[in-house]
Amino acid sequence: MELRQLTTFLTVASTLNFTHAADALDYAQSSVTAQIQALEEELGVPLFERLGRRVTLSTAGQRLLPYAKEMLRLAEEMRGAVPDDQEPSGILNIGAPESLCAYRLPPVLLRFRTLFPKVQLVFNPDNGPALSQILSEGRLDMGFLLEAPTQSAHLIAEPLSHEPLLLLTYPSHPLAQAPVVHPSQLRHEALLLTETGCTYRKLLQRTLIAASAWPDNVLEFTSIEAIKQCVMAGMGIAFLPAIAVKSELAQGRLVALRWSEGEYRLITHMVWHRDKWMSPALRAFLDLSRAMLAAGQEQVLAESAG
Repeated sequence: MELRQLTTFLTVASTLNFTHAADALDYAQSSVTAQIQALEEELGVPLFERLGRRVTLSTAGQRLLPYAKEMLRLAEEMRGAVPDDQEPSGILNIGAPESLCAYRLPPVLLRFRTLFPKVQLVFNPDNGPALSQILSEGRLDMGFLLEAPTQSAHLIAEPLSHEPLLLLTYPSHPLAQAPVVHPSQLRHEALLLTETGCTYRKLLQRTLIAASAWPDNVLEFTSIEAIKQCVMAGMGIAFLPAIAVKSELAQGRLVALRWSEGEYRLITHMVWHRDKWMSPALRAFLDLSRAMLAAGQEQVLAESAG
């Protein structure tokens, strides 16, 4: 049994298509077929059911799946652990929400690349529920979440810093100069929000629904930058992390409303799988993130208070 056969098996298992697997691996389709056949002959069982053009995992293939993943994980761990040179190197796969990717993490990434040029960083922007699942499956080395992962026995979550959240609108909006804004006043406003499932959208949604003030006019976006541009153009009210609108507030292009429900904050968590091998590269990235993000906490709080 060869590791490349297991890699091919996992690729076919994820695509359920021999042609797509060949493209992903940059193999000829005949090579993919030959490797799967060799693996089936060695194990003495069919790993896939081939029904016409449709391919599914057999019962034996389903049993092999977790073993194949673990064997490849251990092989990668071995490659990093055995050499004497412990200077961080290799590939780190990292995930984080867009707000952290764009506004909080760039200084960390720049500093890390300067200190550890042999490490290749692969970034995956994603949001809470999906990112937690990907981390639980071990498909990322680590990630950042704006909340602790939900009751996962597989993940370690370390709180780092607070992220203040603001209710925002354009300067000439009628509510911009209001001494205080209550949930009922948003019932007839247009809300420009991130997609369903976003952590901070859920905070505002719970408050408004509890006050029977959830508006009919809700515009949903996948991009924070798009939300900011539309609000500045006069389209309504947004709810975003303070770090994402720092420059627009300073320039007077956005205004933070005086919200009656108090201040919202989320906590940035650094998350990794408890069984993930702590390679020199991963350990260095965790240490640097911990130092830079936690060190910036006083500045975050000061900016929010100001």
